[in-house]
Amino acid sequence: MKKFLLGTLGLVAMAAPAFAADLPVKAPPPYIPPMYNWSGFYIGGNGGWARSDNCLDIFPARGGVLIDGCRDQNGGIVGGQVGYRWQLPNNHFVIGVEAQGDWADLNRSQVSILDPTLTFGTKVDGLGLFTAQLGFAADTWLWYVKGGAAVTSNTFSVSSTFGGIGLASVSSTRWGGAVGTGFEYGFTPNWSVGIEYDHLFMDADDHTFFVPNRLLAGSLNRIDQSVDMVTVRVNYRFGGLGIFGGPVVAKY
Repeated sequence: MKKFLLGTLGLVAMAAPAFAADLPVKAPPPYIPPMYNWSGFYIGGNGGWARSDNCLDIFPARGGVLIDGCRDQNGGIVGGQVGYRWQLPNNHFVIGVEAQGDWADLNRSQVSILDPTLTFGTKVDGLGLFTAQLGFAADTWLWYVKGGAAVTSNTFSVSSTFGGIGLASVSSTRWGGAVGTGFEYGFTPNWSVGIEYDHLFMDADDHTFFVPNRLLAGSLNRIDQSVDMVTVRVNYRFGGLGIFGGPVVAKY
């Protein structure tokens, strides 16, 4: 009997691996790639093109209003931005705030329509935006709209058309509003590139130029301004992997 039992146990031990090989193996769960997340502080640079339109109305001392037309100047801009975005948990919506500053080279001179002996010059050498953002993210793609305050640094000058002698000049910082929209693509967990359009509508600026025996003598000059700008932007976002909730780890 003892030999019979030992022989039976030996046969079972030898057959166990074969039976085990025939048993179904539980497959690991499918890998779910982590979702891109736009939350975090970021800093970046931008460059592009802008156009500023300036319209001049002259209010003579004797009364009335004279319209001297609009002047547009365009050129390159370059600068940077810093901001913070927060992507709502388990959601596609992104909210944020941003500050942007750019150096500009928008400069043009044009002969006055009302007094051809005078040439008016307008120049914009700086732009700033302070805006809030609302966006919609589709993984590594982000579309957003923005709005807030804007500021421009300007110089307005008057010179003689013949001879180019400077007669008067004034510099001003003008505040207004801004609206815009843009697309951004995250090509690595922390780097993104995008394109943006913004429209700035600035408050009117009033000046009095002391140019004797000319149209401007004693008059009030009101200058309206609007700016359109298109920029290409590159941002670096700080913090972690930029993935909401971290990587998904398969459990067995």
